Amino acid sequence: MNIVTPATALAEASATPSRPTREQAEDAIRTLLLWAGDDPNREGLRDTPARVARAYKEFFVGYGTDPVAMLARTFEETDGYDEIVLLRDIRLESTCEHHMAPIIGRVHVAYLPHRRVVGISKLARVVDAYAKRLQIQEKLTAQIANTIQDVLEPRGVAVIVEAAHQCMTTRGVHKPGVTMVTSRMLGAFRDNAATRRELLAMVNNKGGAGYTE
Repeated sequence: MNIVTPATALAEASATPSRPTREQAEDAIRTLLLWAGDDPNREGLRDTPARVARAYKEFFVGYGTDPVAMLARTFEETDGYDEIVLLRDIRLESTCEHHMAPIIGRVHVAYLPHRRVVGISKLARVVDAYAKRLQIQEKLTAQIANTIQDVLEPRGVAVIVEAAHQCMTTRGVHKPGVTMVTSRMLGAFRDNAATRRELLAMVNNKGGAGYTE
């Protein structure tokens, strides 16, 4: 068993690198441009370090976002509604943590309410909160589902992610057109085959991707 003492906690905290300044980030981008074989001082690249730094701030805004807080406000006036709530085809834009290449796809999020529901836009915001970080798809899928389950405490949660990884399509094996599908089923969606089939039928309706058990 690992025992955390004040000394080890201080050592771990000091080992965590501090966030660099904007100027340091831009200097790092200039170094990458030089390493790629170009001149960061030429006209077309002169403002590229600043542009990339601004883009990274947008790409990784999820690090400053609290997904739990997004689900804090719920509504209990549902007239007893307890069937599946599904938000389908949520646009996914993320970044592979192994090669820092784009991950582009879509997410389906469903839950079975238990006395309360949440605004549907909040489900999409939870997806973005985790997607706008360096990710692997398996972890992203689990994070979305686990957070919704922990905060809303519904009777079940299902998350299905379908995405193309540019680290596979534009480098390495160079296999365009390949998508990766991951899912996380909790509660009734995991334990009840009929509920899972109902969900998949809803996902597949109107041009869905054809997911099956």
